[in-house]
Amino acid sequence: MSRAEAWRRRAPLLPALIFTIIVTQVPFLLTIWYSLQSWNLLRPGGEQFVWFQNYIDIFQDAVFRQAAFNSVLITLACVIVSMLLGIVFALLLDRKFRGQGIVRTMMITPYLIMPVAGSLLWSVSMLNPDFGLVNWFLGLFGIAPVAWTTQFPIISILFSLVWQWTPFMMLLVLAGLQAQPRDVLEAASMDGAGAWRTFVSVTLPQLRRYIELGILLGAIYVVNTFDQIYLMTAGGPGTASANLPFYIYQRAFLGFDIGQASAMGVIVVIATIIVATFALRLIFRSFDQKNN
Repeated sequence: MSRAEAWRRRAPLLPALIFTIIVTQVPFLLTIWYSLQSWNLLRPGGEQFVWFQNYIDIFQDAVFRQAAFNSVLITLACVIVSMLLGIVFALLLDRKFRGQGIVRTMMITPYLIMPVAGSLLWSVSMLNPDFGLVNWFLGLFGIAPVAWTTQFPIISILFSLVWQWTPFMMLLVLAGLQAQPRDVLEAASMDGAGAWRTFVSVTLPQLRRYIELGILLGAIYVVNTFDQIYLMTAGGPGTASANLPFYIYQRAFLGFDIGQASAMGVIVVIATIIVATFALRLIFRSFDQKNN
């Protein structure tokens, strides 16, 4: 293929590439530049170049370490619980029964609701200490009302996130279940394998790449959670439920510390790229093993 032919084929992709560079890479380079400066909007004219001092300061910040721990905790808990529930619901919906299409549509609905609406639904209708449905249900068993968003802020956020992400995991696993060869399942049944043995030895290995993909995509999106924390707990009580995106928002738009907020943003982006790179290598390796 000649060079002119190669460029002719790539030319339709250039506008999209240029747009992507403008809206992602240029802002990221500016963020790196800001992270090397001491710049607080409350001190006009006090900007100065400090190299990596912002990075040193934030790693010594106890609130930043707590926010990083909360980010990891919320991401892992949400992804693992959502995936487990998604597998269970996918196995149930993979069976033929009357009204299957209606049930599938209802199960997908939480994922189609905007995160802001879902957060308000859980904080007001479900977890409100005075008239929430969760406390009403617990009251049937004589359990005293619980102020969920103040006493158990992380758990409250996880309720909303798991409710939102379980349908996504369910759809991925359901696609994997419907893609597995039926003759293999029939052969396992004829060999005397029970339902559990068939699931562990046949179905679960088939679902591996779908589960890995769901975990990867879920982790990338959940680690950037902001809506649920802002609307349900506002990072409180104190900073008990603040994750990294919310803490960056506080430092940038409440503390007006552009330098340290930029340094935090750079760290989050780099950490996300590292985790995503390793996860993608694992997924591509599993696909390569399948093709071979």
